[in-house]
Amino acid sequence: MPLDDSVVEAIYREHGSALRRFVLSATRDPQLAEDVVQETVLRVWQHAPDVNGSVRSYLYRTARNIMIDNYRRSQRRPPETLEGSPADPVEVMGRVDELLNRVLMEEALLRLSKEHRDVLVALHYRRFTVNEAAIQLNIPSGTVKSRAYYALRALRTILDEMGVER
Repeated sequence: MPLDDSVVEAIYREHGSALRRFVLSATRDPQLAEDVVQETVLRVWQHAPDVNGSVRSYLYRTARNIMIDNYRRSQRRPPETLEGSPADPVEVMGRVDELLNRVLMEEALLRLSKEHRDVLVALHYRRFTVNEAAIQLNIPSGTVKSRAYYALRALRTILDEMGVER
């Protein structure tokens, strides 16, 4: 299949900087991050008809898999070719998974209405009680409870659409 430059450019234009930030925060190596981004875009372009749900979440999962594959490959090389001491593979994969979950959750939260997002942030990220959230958001505590209920239902639906396993 010939490489369609316009599709690749569209993927880069729409998702390139966010994907680069994600990979760079996990690898801390700009050259490696660029290599992972390029390979990710190429793989996603090759599998575009098979992508279900959010393209961005598919890009992040693909980048995560590439980073893990690269790490595993680097661990198979003889020790004298490695720079510095190797990190614990469980720690590396855990860090990448944690970062991926954070990015996907942020994307999902941005897809909620402002009212739902504000209530979830107040209750789950700022750890306010219902009454504290009601005061902070200037709404009745009953409204906080009902918005939280409907916000969580909407968030589950969004995460399912994005293909995020819970």
